[in-house]
Amino acid sequence: MKLEKITDQSRRRYEDACGTAHALEILGERWALLIMRELMLGPKRFGDLRASLPGLSANVLTQRLEGLEAYGVLKRRKLPPPASVQVYELTEWGLDAEGIIKTMGFWAARSPDHDPSLPLSPVSLMMSFRTMFDADKARGADLTLEFRLGDEVFTCVVRDGELTNGRGEAERPDAVITGTPEPIAGIVYGDVDPADMVAGGALKIEGDMDAVRRFAAFFELPEKASVS
Repeated sequence: MKLEKITDQSRRRYEDACGTAHALEILGERWALLIMRELMLGPKRFGDLRASLPGLSANVLTQRLEGLEAYGVLKRRKLPPPASVQVYELTEWGLDAEGIIKTMGFWAARSPDHDPSLPLSPVSLMMSFRTMFDADKARGADLTLEFRLGDEVFTCVVRDGELTNGRGEAERPDAVITGTPEPIAGIVYGDVDPADMVAGGALKIEGDMDAVRRFAAFFELPEKASVS
């Protein structure tokens, strides 16, 4: 097969045939990978992306969306009536980057400098569940939880050692958790009892409190790396 040289002076190039180098050409710009993370669980409007990434300016978001669209990572689509709004969504190839996001997240969580108490977006919380899920701990479990995080609703199902989650309301959930991502992360990763979060007013939990405790036991942050 003949290798064709592709040049585009408008994009920064490493001039390196390694796939890792090309991946960095696509994803290496600040905010690019986090925009992709926010689209992993479905399309979003421009304003929704800005709300999920509050440190990102409208101008930079526009630039990153245009760049990722040019590379074929995402596309624009107009929702049918009555919504009739433009959304951004990952292409099939863009969705393939989930493994990259999960691997990077797990790797970086081992950093001694990683601070799990910092703010989380709803999607980043759901992606962390996919990343930190321990299948062995969930053998034989059958749980369905619904998470209401502001305007966004997600369902998490754990069945026979597998986790699936996505947008939308749950059918007959064992528990419904309403609040913000940070206290939920405290339950799952910080060994905080959910009843304490409810008593303190940080969360509202309807249904089986023990189901929330069992769910939290299926996740664990990795040990910190030794960097000495």
